Amino acid sequence: MRVGIFGGTFDPIHFAHLVIAEQCREQAKLEQVWFIPAARPPHKAALTPFERRSEMLQLAIAGNPTFRVEEIENERAGPSYTADTLVELRRRHPDMDWHLILGSDCLPDLPSWYEPARIIAHAKLVVVGRPGWPVWHADQVRSALRLPAEAALSVQIVPIPLIEIASRDLRRRVSEGRTIRYFVPNAVGAYIVEKKLYV
Repeated sequence: MRVGIFGGTFDPIHFAHLVIAEQCREQAKLEQVWFIPAARPPHKAALTPFERRSEMLQLAIAGNPTFRVEEIENERAGPSYTADTLVELRRRHPDMDWHLILGSDCLPDLPSWYEPARIIAHAKLVVVGRPGWPVWHADQVRSALRLPAEAALSVQIVPIPLIEIASRDLRRRVSEGRTIRYFVPNAVGAYIVEKKLYV
C-alpha cells in the first residue's frame, strides 16, 4: 500500500494542510495519508497539548476514509525525530510503501534534520510548493544532503494551489478575538472555542 506521511504540529490544522494532503493523495497516487502530530518537536516549544491537537485532526478528517491520524510519536519517549518515526513505522508495517510529504520550505533545512540520510532511505519524498519558496528537484536535494550518486532518492513534485495559511497566524487571530472562519473546518473552529484554545 502506498501511504503518505504528513507530519507537523497541526496547532491548529487548517484548510491548507487538508488541500496538501488531498492533492498529494491524488497526484502521487497514495492510497492513504496518515497525519502524524508531533509530540515533542525538537525545534518548537509551548505547544497545545498533544491530545487537543490530535482531537482537532480527528475532527478535520472525519468522513474521509483515506485519511488517518497516527499517534505514534506520542507513544515514544524523547524528541519527535522524523527519522525515528519512519524507522518505527517500517518496523510495524514492513509491507507499506512510505511517502513523506514535505513543503518546499522544509527542504533547505533538511540537511540539518536529525539523520536526514536515514529519512531518505526509509521514504520517498513528495514535495509541495509553499508561498515564497522554490521547489527543489531531486538533484538539488541530493547535492544539499551530499548523497552519493548511487544512494537511492525519490522526489516527486506535486503542484498545488498556493494557499498562504499559517497556524501561528491563526493562533494570533484567536488571541486577538478575530475570526478564523473559512481558515479551519467548522468542527475545528467550534472545538477551539469550546476548549478555549489560544486565548
